[in-house]
Amino acid sequence: MLTAGRAVSKAGLDAVALKPAECDVRRALDIPLDIVAIDYEGRHRIPDADVLEALAAEKEVRLTTPVRVDGFDPLGDDSLYEWIPEGVQQVLVAGHPAYLTDEEKGRPVAPRLRVAREQAPDAWVGTEGIERIALAAGGTQYELLSRSTRRDVRALRAAGYDGEVALYAPTALTDDDDEILDAVGAYISRRRPVARALPDGSPTDSSADGRAREVLLKAARDYALIGSVADVRERIDDLRDIGVDVVVGYPARGVDEFAE
Repeated sequence: MLTAGRAVSKAGLDAVALKPAECDVRRALDIPLDIVAIDYEGRHRIPDADVLEALAAEKEVRLTTPVRVDGFDPLGDDSLYEWIPEGVQQVLVAGHPAYLTDEEKGRPVAPRLRVAREQAPDAWVGTEGIERIALAAGGTQYELLSRSTRRDVRALRAAGYDGEVALYAPTALTDDDDEILDAVGAYISRRRPVARALPDGSPTDSSADGRAREVLLKAARDYALIGSVADVRERIDDLRDIGVDVVVGYPARGVDEFAE
């Protein structure tokens, strides 16, 4: 039987995405993947500099930095840029509204992203909600897995885009429907096409039944990497064939599933 760490390696993932609100990001040292992407969940959730330094000594570390947020605003308060330890790279994003003040939400993204890219030319650029702006900014395009990913990446490559494409996907190495829904149901339900298709007020975890369960399980295969290790490996191999360079898995069932 495969250990968790060996299973993740055999599944073909290149990187792990960790959320500081859910785990100690130092757990990345227990995961046999060379790249760790750390999500932004508010300024008070940013890991301490010494933690990032310890990770960067062993891994490629990419810290999400929302360009509209005070401290990471290259056209305003940019005080946190000097705090980022040497060796820690960035993922430039517009920023999730849940973690922005009303003033920050009103700041234009495009000019800030342009300046931030000039300052950090090796940064990845998160594309959610700003796909055209992100493409214009250049750099590695950091996409969310969706039902249109195959079409979108094929179109990028056909149009001559030869830069890197990185892909983020919640990942659950199980083919048990209940475990899948408990792991990714809530995430899946927030994607707009799924939210529109779900019956009002329906549960999104393993207690979902009927139409809701059917919608969620079908959508889980569009928006997440789920199934046996072999199933996930086959899916990742297919994504590489169409032009995805880096696959980043978020451990939807907890970091222990990825750790050695």
